[in-house]
Amino acid sequence: MNTPLLPLTLAAALLASACTTVAPASQPPTSAEQVGELRPGSGYLRGYLERSELPDSLALLPPPPAQGSAALAADEQAFRTLTALRGGERGVQAYKDAQLKFPQAASAFSCALGVEVSQKNTPHLNMLLRRTLGDAGLATYKAKDKYQRIRPFVAFKQATCTPEDEAALSKDGSYPSGHSAIGWAWALVLTEAAPERGDALLQRGRAFAQSRGVCGVHWLSDIEAGRLVGSAAVARLHGNAVFQAQLAAARQEIAQARQKGWVPAAESCAAEAQALKTSVQLAP
Repeated sequence: MNTPLLPLTLAAALLASACTTVAPASQPPTSAEQVGELRPGSGYLRGYLERSELPDSLALLPPPPAQGSAALAADEQAFRTLTALRGGERGVQAYKDAQLKFPQAASAFSCALGVEVSQKNTPHLNMLLRRTLGDAGLATYKAKDKYQRIRPFVAFKQATCTPEDEAALSKDGSYPSGHSAIGWAWALVLTEAAPERGDALLQRGRAFAQSRGVCGVHWLSDIEAGRLVGSAAVARLHGNAVFQAQLAAARQEIAQARQKGWVPAAESCAAEAQALKTSVQLAP
């Protein structure tokens, strides 16, 4: 979501799909052909959950901050603070975090995990991320469609870090953030797969969500609400047998990858760490 997260291409794909759950098997599917796309040609795969199984973001979340409220004032201040980082290394990382298409998106958490994620070497891990994306992203849409909150870059009439996405984003509701829901869901799932890397993964999930504020495409409250929806989606996933089987297989792949030295490039991880140093000092 390259297409922005959830507007147009992905949004249409998610909403057109019933997210059919694949029957449990000894080895869950690892190919896109087996799982199926949300919409042919979209590149986004079906999640593990049926639409009826997804958390209800409209029931889960309060309305977005009202005009004149202290919460909206905090959103506006966070917009100014976070977008001020866009011109440096943090802005470059925020642009990378906006990319949700695979195989590019597979590397988003590789440094925090300490394992290079790929379809070739870690097919179950790769599929775990691709399918969780569909569930966490789709779970934001009841609230998105209800509130149709204006994006901050539209309200402030400013550019974003992804100008190619602005036309689509301006037509897509801002609250809650789909990218934030997906990034936080990835962080939680990967923490289960590699608990020894939990702190690094959760910090990366927080930074991934914060990138939406750096890009100027989401308010602070959108990001916080997105993380809540991502958490709710992961909680629902624990009742899905295919998800549990894929998670178990991903754990084995992570151990194997470490034994074989399939780790991300040290130089790339050092650059990411440098870019994200600011993230831990700012809300959210």
